[in-house]
Amino acid sequence: MASFGYSLTVQCLFYIVVPEAVPELEVRAPQRRAERDNPIPTDCLVLIWPNPVSRSQTSDLGCTQPGCPPPTGVKPSRGGNTLGGTKQMNEKEKLTWSDRMPGYAANFGLILFMVMLTFSAVFGVIVYRITTAAALSFSTNETTRSNVRVTVTATAVIINLVVVLILDEIYGAVAKWLTEIEIPKTEKTFEERLILKAFLLKFVNSYASIFYVAFFKGRFVGRPGRYVYVFEGYRMEECAPGGCLMELCIQLSIIMLGKQLIQNNLFEIGIPKLKKLFRKLKDERTEVKEMDTNQSKDPQQWDLDYILEPFTGLTPEYMEMIIQFGFVTLFVASFPLAPVFALLNNIIEVRLDAKKFVTELRRPDTVREKDIGIWYNILSGIGKLSVIINAFVIAVTSDFIPRLMYQYAYSQNGTMHGFINHTLSYFNVSQLKAGTQPENSLFAQEVSFCRFKDYREPPWSPHQYEFSKQYWAVLSARLAFVILFQNLVMFLSVLVDWMIPDIPKDISEQIKKEKTVLVDFFLKEEHEKLKLIESFIARDKQKRRSGTKSRRTRAASFSQCHRSPKGSFTSFSSQHTVV
Repeated sequence: MASFGYSLTVQCLFYIVVPEAVPELEVRAPQRRAERDNPIPTDCLVLIWPNPVSRSQTSDLGCTQPGCPPPTGVKPSRGGNTLGGTKQMNEKEKLTWSDRMPGYAANFGLILFMVMLTFSAVFGVIVYRITTAAALSFSTNETTRSNVRVTVTATAVIINLVVVLILDEIYGAVAKWLTEIEIPKTEKTFEERLILKAFLLKFVNSYASIFYVAFFKGRFVGRPGRYVYVFEGYRMEECAPGGCLMELCIQLSIIMLGKQLIQNNLFEIGIPKLKKLFRKLKDERTEVKEMDTNQSKDPQQWDLDYILEPFTGLTPEYMEMIIQFGFVTLFVASFPLAPVFALLNNIIEVRLDAKKFVTELRRPDTVREKDIGIWYNILSGIGKLSVIINAFVIAVTSDFIPRLMYQYAYSQNGTMHGFINHTLSYFNVSQLKAGTQPENSLFAQEVSFCRFKDYREPPWSPHQYEFSKQYWAVLSARLAFVILFQNLVMFLSVLVDWMIPDIPKDISEQIKKEKTVLVDFFLKEEHEKLKLIESFIARDKQKRRSGTKSRRTRAASFSQCHRSPKGSFTSFSSQHTVV
C-alpha cells in the first residue's frame, strides 16, 4: 500500500506538471468513465485536497445527478438542485450585522449593569461603614467607642469578601451566557470573548473596594463648616489620622487571603466532590436495577470514571492565577508580603490541583496549542497597569511626597520636626453651622480655633479656607513623581527584557540549525521529485517517438503494397513460387 500510494502521488504530480501526457486510465466502474477526458484523475484531487475526505463524502460530493442523495449535513433545496440549494442555504444562514446587533447590545447592556451592580455593592458597604461608625460612637461602653474604627474596618472587609465570592460565581455564568448569544464563528473566538468578559467582570468585582480605599476614601469629605453628608445626616467617612495606607493593607490582605483560602482551595475540592455525590445519587434513583447473580458486585472502572466531574477547561485555573497576579502586583506598595502569601498558596494549590485532576475530574482531551493565547496580553496589560497604580499609591495614598517636600523645602533644619503642624490648617469654630458644634469639650477654656488635616488658607487670610500654595506644590510634586516613576520603571523593564532574551542563545542557534536541516532535506526531496518527473517526461517522449516511427514505417509499407502494379505483384508471387 505504501508503494502504491507513493507511485500514485508521483503520478499525480506528473499529471499536474504535464497535463497533456495523461494516459488513459483503466476504468474499474462505469461511473468513472468520465475520468478519461479529465486532465487530472479524481484520486489525485483527493490526495492534494487540504482536508481529509472519506469515501462516503467523496461519493456524495461527486454525485451531481438529480436522484443522488444530498451531502451530509445539507438540506435539499425545494427546487431540486442540490448544489444550488446548498449555496442559497449558506447565503441565508450567514449572519449579518443586523443579526448580531441584538447580541452585542445585550452584551453591552448587561456588562454595564453588572459593573454598576458591583459599584452599588461597594457603595452599600460604604453606607454600612458610615452608619455603623455613627451608631457605635454613641455607645455607652468605653471600649466600644475606642475601637470603632477597627470594628468597622474588619467587619466591612469581611462583608466585601463575601460579596466578591458570590458575585464571582454569578459573573462566570453570566459571561458564558453572553458569549453564547453572540454566536462567535470559531471556538478560538468563543474562548477569547469569554475570557475577556469574565476577566472584565471579575477584575472590577475583586478590586473595586480596594480602589475605593486607595484613591477615593477621604478625598470628598469637605472641610469643617462645609462637610459632605450622605442621606442628610451622615458625614462621609474619612481616613485615619495616619492616612488610608494601613486600611488599604488590611483590605488587600483579607480579600486576597480569603479568596485564596475559600475560592481557590476549598471550592476547588469541595464543589467537585458535591457534584460527584449528587450525580451518583441521581443515577442510583433513575436507573433500573436488575437483579443478576452473575454480575460482579464491585463497580467497573468505567462506572467510576462516569461518576467523575466532566473537565470544563483551564479557563478557571488561568483566571485564578491572573486575579492573584493582580493582587500581588497592583498594590504591592501597600502590602509587600503579598508575593510571599501568593507563593505559599501556589505551593499548596499545586498539590490540590493534582489531586483534583487525578481523582475528581474526568480525563481531559489533549489539544495542541502554540502559546497561552490571550492570557499573555492580559498579563502584559496588568504588569503595565501595576506600574501606574503603584506610582499613585506611593504618591497619593501615602505621605511619602509630603514628607519629602517638607524635609527639603519647608523644614528649617532639614529634619521632620514640625511636619504634623505643617499639614494642619486652622478653622474658626464660630463659623460652624448650627447643630454641628460639639456638645462638650475636653478643654477647660473656651476654644476659638481648631485644626484639621489639609492644606488650606487660615481664617484671617483674604482667601480663607481655599487651597494654599503648599497644596499646589505638593500636588505638582506628586504628579511629577508619578511621571518619573512610571517612565523609569518602564525603561528598566524594557532594558531587562532586552538583556535577558525569551529564548536562550544556544537554544535559538539549535532551532536555526534544525530549520536549516529541514530546508535542505525538503529541497533534496523536491530535487529528487523533479528528476523523477523529468525521467517520466523523457520516457514518455521516447515512447511517443518510437510509436510515431513504427506507425510511419507501417504506413509506408502499406502504401507501397497498395500502389504497386499487377505485374510486380505477379512477379513477386512468381519469385515466391520459385523460392
